Amino acid sequence: MAGAAGRGLACGVRGTRAGFADRGGRVNPAEAAAAVILDEFLRVGGRDVVLAPGQRSAPLAVAAAAAAAEGDCVLHVRIDERSAAFLALGLTRAGGTPVLLMTTSGSAVANLAPAVWEADASDLPLVVVTADRPPELLGVGANQAADQVRVFQDRVRWEGQLEAPSWRPGVVRYWRSMASQALNAATDAVSPGPVHLNVALREPLLGGGAGDVGDVGDAMVPDDLGGRPGGLPWTLDARMTSVASVAIDSLLEALGRPVEPTLGAVVVGDLAAGEPFASEAATLADSLNWPLLSEPSGNAHDSGTAVAHGPLLAGVASWRAAHQPDVVVTVGRVGLTRSVNALIDAADLHIAVDPRPARTPLDPLRSADLVASAVPAPAEPVRAADDWIDGWLAADDVAEEVVRRALAAPQAPPLSGIGVARAVWQAMASDELLLAGASWPVRFLDGYAPLRALPPWVIGNRGLSGIDGLVSTAVGAALAWQRVDDDAERGTAGGRAVALLGDLAFLHDSNGLLVPADEPAPRLDIVVIDNDGGGIFAGLESSGGDYAQHFERVFGTPQGRDLVAVAEAMGVPATRVSDLGGLLAALSAQAAPSERSTGSEGLRVIVARVGSRPEEQALVAAIAADLEAELAG
Repeated sequence: MAGAAGRGLACGVRGTRAGFADRGGRVNPAEAAAAVILDEFLRVGGRDVVLAPGQRSAPLAVAAAAAAAEGDCVLHVRIDERSAAFLALGLTRAGGTPVLLMTTSGSAVANLAPAVWEADASDLPLVVVTADRPPELLGVGANQAADQVRVFQDRVRWEGQLEAPSWRPGVVRYWRSMASQALNAATDAVSPGPVHLNVALREPLLGGGAGDVGDVGDAMVPDDLGGRPGGLPWTLDARMTSVASVAIDSLLEALGRPVEPTLGAVVVGDLAAGEPFASEAATLADSLNWPLLSEPSGNAHDSGTAVAHGPLLAGVASWRAAHQPDVVVTVGRVGLTRSVNALIDAADLHIAVDPRPARTPLDPLRSADLVASAVPAPAEPVRAADDWIDGWLAADDVAEEVVRRALAAPQAPPLSGIGVARAVWQAMASDELLLAGASWPVRFLDGYAPLRALPPWVIGNRGLSGIDGLVSTAVGAALAWQRVDDDAERGTAGGRAVALLGDLAFLHDSNGLLVPADEPAPRLDIVVIDNDGGGIFAGLESSGGDYAQHFERVFGTPQGRDLVAVAEAMGVPATRVSDLGGLLAALSAQAAPSERSTGSEGLRVIVARVGSRPEEQALVAAIAADLEAELAG
């Protein structure tokens, strides 16, 4: 951190003072405050700054541009605030460090809300700094002025209002303290998440000579614009929470349960990058002979008891009844499928592991008997007999064969959403990043992708599971994934990134394809499952009976757009495939990294034209029926 802080001090303050030298030592306080805020951000190890341009935020923009020119931060500029916010979300989700997001005032701020909500639900350190009009321009009909205080309400961990900068004794301490409070809250060890610092800025926003700065003081640089020595943040919050793992037999005893061989299961939901809980959950399942069911972004695969098709098996009611665990340990944010939810809900005992002790428990079914902050340690007396796990693994093998057979059947479409998800999953290397889009794509992976050795790392916006902002999130996540960072555990850059999206999600955030020519861009392939509408609704209650007459208009929502043309209109190369061979060829045709570095050059769109939504639903139903018959036999 000290190294990053030293760079921050140089760009955020020393560079700013040097930049003002030609003004006879005069400094606009708005510019100074902006430089101080950025300096504090760099001191906590921040690097990425995302900017949506505007005039009121000019001091922030100038500070960020100067820092980027010195190599002290990486600046990303986007014209759409919503896309910028999701880009920042992706950067912090994959990179694990705070990201600074800066916008101008007015409706620009409101456009950040969807990404802030997702950051809140996913505990991601998104640092939002919004420029605002000074108090005298609020509530009087001034241009581009709105009440921006508490605009995100309780979705942020901390919110502060920075008064319009002016020179007065102690003001630099005030600026640094406010920025430091925001950053401490965003990176809190117990409850990290988004924060909002609203900065009132009074004209003149930039420059200003002796004759036009009278209402902001004498505009002279104070004696010390710098921060703490040694590159430290203004306030270093060292409060920590120790979370020790407790053996599962001790937990059973505490709950009044016998300590004996127990039929159990471990279900892993969405987990933030860098957490050790996935490997600990795999160890628990392996040691106890319990099946391990991991949602895609749980990334828990390294276990001899891992089950690939848990949602399909749990969806067969008769089989689930005969293989219902007595104890279920859930880890992280679970709840992707109804069938696994039913498995959890029917357990006699539910232990929920939530690594966020300061937040309300991750217990969507309100079924947890106990919430722990760490994965229980295995205990030999609780280990189940071999026939318990053997039954699960044998059924999982049957499910894999049923899926393969259904995809190869003559009546199956040449390409389906299930087939696309499986192909993407199997084609990716272990150093690659996969963003699983909400709705069908993540569920196709969850239920139908096979087990494999050394799979790619999977992420998704599972905090709120929205389809909005996914292209921008994928761009940000890929940039963080492919960065070489000597300070990180993974000292080499990650490989290619792939986003697996539905057609509506792709259209919803097509602005995310607009990467300015000089901006850094990752190697990202966006694979779009194109069935022209909301395919997941075809299997829900809204598709049948009296509701069917209105289904297409209010649920299916076909757009009838040529997605290749949409991508190409944004300057992104795109190709259309309609069979498995074409998809695999497109996935393997990668441009050289040196050719994919800036602007939209690093992006590709692969539009997988799959069967119709009714055909897809028929395939899903056929797999379920065939699996039920096979398991009954």
